Amino acid sequence: MNIDHKRLTIHEAHRLLRSKQISSVELTRSYLERISLLEPKLKAFVTVTADVALEQAKQADKRLADKDDNPLCGVPALIKDVICTKGIRTTCSSRILENFVPIYDATVVEKMKAAGAVVLGKSNMDEFAMGSSTENSAFFVTHNPWELERVPGGSSGGSAAAVAAGETVYALGSDTGGSIRQPAGFCSVVGLKPTYGRVSRYGLVAFASSLDQIGPFTQDVTDSAIVLNCIAGYDKRDSTSVPQPVPDYTRALLPDLKGMKLGVPKEYFVEGMQAEVALAIKSAVSKLEELGAQIDWDVSLPSTPYALAVYYIIAPSEASANLARYDGVKYGFSYNGETMWDSMEKTRQYGFGAEVKRRIMLGTYALSAGYYDAYYLKAQKVRTLIRREFDEAFKKYDALITPTSPTVPFKIGEKVDDPIQMYLSDVCTLPINIAGLPAISIPAGFGDGLPIGMQIIGKPFSEETIFRVAYAYEQATEWHKRKANI
Repeated sequence: MNIDHKRLTIHEAHRLLRSKQISSVELTRSYLERISLLEPKLKAFVTVTADVALEQAKQADKRLADKDDNPLCGVPALIKDVICTKGIRTTCSSRILENFVPIYDATVVEKMKAAGAVVLGKSNMDEFAMGSSTENSAFFVTHNPWELERVPGGSSGGSAAAVAAGETVYALGSDTGGSIRQPAGFCSVVGLKPTYGRVSRYGLVAFASSLDQIGPFTQDVTDSAIVLNCIAGYDKRDSTSVPQPVPDYTRALLPDLKGMKLGVPKEYFVEGMQAEVALAIKSAVSKLEELGAQIDWDVSLPSTPYALAVYYIIAPSEASANLARYDGVKYGFSYNGETMWDSMEKTRQYGFGAEVKRRIMLGTYALSAGYYDAYYLKAQKVRTLIRREFDEAFKKYDALITPTSPTVPFKIGEKVDDPIQMYLSDVCTLPINIAGLPAISIPAGFGDGLPIGMQIIGKPFSEETIFRVAYAYEQATEWHKRKANI
């Protein structure tokens, strides 16, 4: 078959596989060929697992022959290289874990394998998920398929770029401060950050444990609901997992928004936002109003401007504790120094990149004696204020609508020497992680030919609501049908 990789969705692939128009082995080979063709330009993969994928595809074909009706069975997928995969290298795009091979699968990988998914490989990312552009990878920079000299966003830039370029049908990423939604917006794909505790974090290499969450990148909203159906649910191995039933999210995909009330927080239209972005989001909100939603343009979340500062105290603090385990003794890169302390120091000196070291130092400082109350404790108090403001807003509104990012994708190297400007790339996404809320980014337009994403935020465990809003908008517009010409 002549497959349009850039447009093939999970539900379309499932239909082709179930009707025997194509086998999973043939589909997988087709994607592996495309990866081979595009990777010299795109650099979205850290590891390609061709042999593993083809063996999984053979097993999927047997299941399909036995009438297995799981929509993920036999469909090629990509996994961010911060999620543990048994027998497959998991590097976090860091020298310190360059040759680390886990002996177990993350819970989400177990669930994908149980569904019959085919794993094509592991995607490039910012080292230990610390970054907004995938320029902090220890190995190479991933390029945006819409314009190769621009960044794909981060930290899950490899996953987003691969989906946008048609190197995989869907991918998993992780989101600590916007690392799924921001690259989804930059690459014009759908990126979902579920409610904190909705998807197990067991097997996700920790960056900031109270903020991290796994979620999917897909071509459309239907696919996002399908993947969440698979990976969501309680896991006793994750102490932050919530024992709440998982609905069938595809049932929430309705074409209109009658009876829904949506708010547009003014604080998210930040100073310095590109005019094209603000215009695209205002136009998208008007479309939501046409679909039957009641819109309130005068919503205020006054603590939002403090979210950036709160995040860059809490996240580095948790990172400094989590990354203390990389001492060169138990696993990963180890420098053979003259003494134990010399070995540990040099292991971290040569194993960690500049951004990781920067955040470890920030976090260690914030947690140190004399500064804990002034910084970390105060940040936690403001975090509570931010969460309360969202709680109050959701008493009035079913969902909130914002830009995903204040800018279109920027050029590679443009912000790499200015950490503050880089951090501002996530200003629209950070508050959602701080409050533990679900949010989705969907394609909502273009500025100068570059993608613009719209973010839909819901109250805890209201993924069905944000799927409904996203699906109705997607079906009423053509943005998701435009594909990168790579």
